[in-house]
Amino acid sequence: MASRNRPPFFTRASSTPQLHLIDQFVRGEIGRRDFLRYGGVLGLAGALSAGAFPLPGFGSATRAQQKEGGTIRVALNTPPGTIDPVTLTGNGSRQLLVQLCEFLCYTQPDLSLAPGLAESWSPNDDASVWTFKLRQGVKFTNGAPFNAKAAATSLNRLADPANGSNALSALQGVMSKDSTRAVDDYTIEITLDAPNGNFPYVISSDNYNCVMLPADYAGDFEKTWAGTGAFRLESYTPKVGATLVRNEDHWGKKAIVDRVEISFFPELQAQILALLAGQVDIIDQVPVTGSQALLNNPELQIMRQRSTAHHQLHMKCDSGPLQDKRVRQALALTLDRKRLVEGLIKGYGEIGNDSLFAPVYPSTDETVQQRDQDIERAKKLMGEAGVPNGFDVTLTTLRYIELPDYAVLLQNFAKRIGINIKLDVMQESAYYGDVKPGTSPWLDSTMGLTGFGPRAVPNNLLQATLQSDGVWNAAQFKNAEYDALLTKYVRTADLKEQKAVAGKIQNIILDETPVIIAYFYDFLVPMRKDLAGLPETPNHLHLQHIYFT
Repeated sequence: MASRNRPPFFTRASSTPQLHLIDQFVRGEIGRRDFLRYGGVLGLAGALSAGAFPLPGFGSATRAQQKEGGTIRVALNTPPGTIDPVTLTGNGSRQLLVQLCEFLCYTQPDLSLAPGLAESWSPNDDASVWTFKLRQGVKFTNGAPFNAKAAATSLNRLADPANGSNALSALQGVMSKDSTRAVDDYTIEITLDAPNGNFPYVISSDNYNCVMLPADYAGDFEKTWAGTGAFRLESYTPKVGATLVRNEDHWGKKAIVDRVEISFFPELQAQILALLAGQVDIIDQVPVTGSQALLNNPELQIMRQRSTAHHQLHMKCDSGPLQDKRVRQALALTLDRKRLVEGLIKGYGEIGNDSLFAPVYPSTDETVQQRDQDIERAKKLMGEAGVPNGFDVTLTTLRYIELPDYAVLLQNFAKRIGINIKLDVMQESAYYGDVKPGTSPWLDSTMGLTGFGPRAVPNNLLQATLQSDGVWNAAQFKNAEYDALLTKYVRTADLKEQKAVAGKIQNIILDETPVIIAYFYDFLVPMRKDLAGLPETPNHLHLQHIYFT
């Protein structure tokens, strides 16, 4: 029965998950932070922003506080190929795309969701069908209308395996190619393959390929550059750069700066030198390693973004010297996690506990015991596994931010229990290969060290990297109990139930140890001191909000 104590501005709540969340908050079972976050997931963003609980939004300064105009110069990684929103990968491609195109909803700095091209959304009672109400009066920069047809076509295109979408790692098993239909001109309905309590995140800015494109998009983005974003493209030269100008016809708040000049760089060190020389104003993201000249420079500011990004060590569970879980546990016990956070990433992060449930997630069960270094216990486990003198094994990784340095530290930790690790450090393109078993050193290696960007919810990586049929299950981890619990976790929209299930998943992963996640690192964005307004959202530079002070 509905609570009589619900605030009046929640009368628009209609689905069972929405009403249940409100009642939990009224009864004091969840706090304000979790209420705001899950209210956004369940489509209460409009009520929250209109009522007593304003959503944390982008660009909090008023227009009067901002210096209008000017040109921002941005350094980005060189895009690895053609800019096609459906298939693109790479940081440089992504950052260019999000200036020109927009999402139905956006992940906020506190991991809540806020409206974008969708004004509101709501689930049915079991969260298997979601309805999105779209913003009216929006046009693409080529003049085409944004409407339900465009939104439905965009999502169905991404969910169709025939199109080779990079979003399939998140969409597979969640929605199919014909899941989305237009109900009317500005309403879409999405019928999922199975109930999913966190579904809006799957098609939000958390999934960077999920931008909205015109209904007649035919893979020719580099010809039209048609988006609904705050900027439009003026010029683009592959491997050199791009120039963007303010989209004066944008439906929302106009970009504060007039222009954005993007320069592409093949290497991070060249970006750092350009910033130090005053040739650019901001860099997308830098690691701690190799960036001390920026981190300690009084002429620059570093925007520090707490995130769920991490470096994951997978260990093959079905063959080779790591198939005994006691050996995997032993290796995990050699790590001094505090030393890794303080030394390798200079305190810019927090300790991990070998599961994807980062401390920042509301559903993480914080009562699960933290794994700490214990060399004697590790040696005992090695003996019980029949390898008291250790063995030789190759660790494969890529030349990207701290990964090579981390690999050397892992090598040294492992020596203490007789495991001799040979390092195979590859270029990024070679390491990932075709991202298919048999043609990808990442997925084929006995032991591999990989970087994963931040996710607002852990669902995608819990499925892709650890589910028995996960597309990125490099560890070849197969556990029926884990799979069943994950299905239960994904389906529920109830935070208390999510946390209860999460605790069981965390304990299974600690016991089986298919992966080692020693820390979660912060995103570090260096920029000129006289810039302000950039939202603290890992993985995206929302440049329409930035301004000179």
